[in-house]
Amino acid sequence: MKVKSGDRAFYFGDGVYEVVRIYDGRFFTLDEHADRLMRSAEEVMIKGLEREEIIEILHEIKERNGITDGALYIQVSRGIAPRDHGFPDGSKPVIYASIRSSKRPEQQMESGVRAVTTEDYRWLKCHVKSLNLLANVMEKQHAVENGAKETIMHRDGVVTEGSSTNVFMVKNGILFTHPADNLILNGITRLEVLKLAEENDIPFREEGFTVSDMSEADEVFYTSTTQEITPVINIDGRKVGDGSVGGTTRRLQSFFNKKITELISVKQS
Repeated sequence: MKVKSGDRAFYFGDGVYEVVRIYDGRFFTLDEHADRLMRSAEEVMIKGLEREEIIEILHEIKERNGITDGALYIQVSRGIAPRDHGFPDGSKPVIYASIRSSKRPEQQMESGVRAVTTEDYRWLKCHVKSLNLLANVMEKQHAVENGAKETIMHRDGVVTEGSSTNVFMVKNGILFTHPADNLILNGITRLEVLKLAEENDIPFREEGFTVSDMSEADEVFYTSTTQEITPVINIDGRKVGDGSVGGTTRRLQSFFNKKITELISVKQS
């Protein structure tokens, strides 16, 4: 693989990306990921991107590599041009994609993980899935250095999301998660969880909650394309609830597993 030095992704992180999950050779929520990629590109004014071309590229890479369980990464930069902050005239988007094997994180989904909290100091367009991830990288490293799996971020005490995840809290049987505004990325798995909650009569509210609220939660979990629904059983050295994976989290995991099973069954039939 060659990366041209004139690519604005290389100079500025000037681009957007997606990660799509593959289960048993089939894409999971491919349309939703493609739609979000197009929205992100539009938000940062990358022009000349065709949704149909993106879909074709993703399918071609999957078929060529023959990976049955994995994650496919695709990024789109603004194009290749001499280094200058302003948008170049006449540049065409550069598309890069790669695929890797990836098993489901079954152990952490079963046992739960530790998390830590810290201030969210990112930019104010977190709804864009941008290549500019240095702050997220720093926040993830904060978790690593503190023996945790994820960092849960907050702005003035209000929980936003994790460094690479969306965060949910359960209190008195009600599911809470930050509203899908400019302060979080509206995760595809986040949306799937809310659909599952609605379909199975689990009450939920898309509203902010504080770090203090979370410390008194019955359950906490986070979601992402590759980490699915991961329970959090300890935050900042304190147990969440009784320190075990909660019933609402288990139910949602079961419903999510059923969707994956149905996807695989369609292929086999």
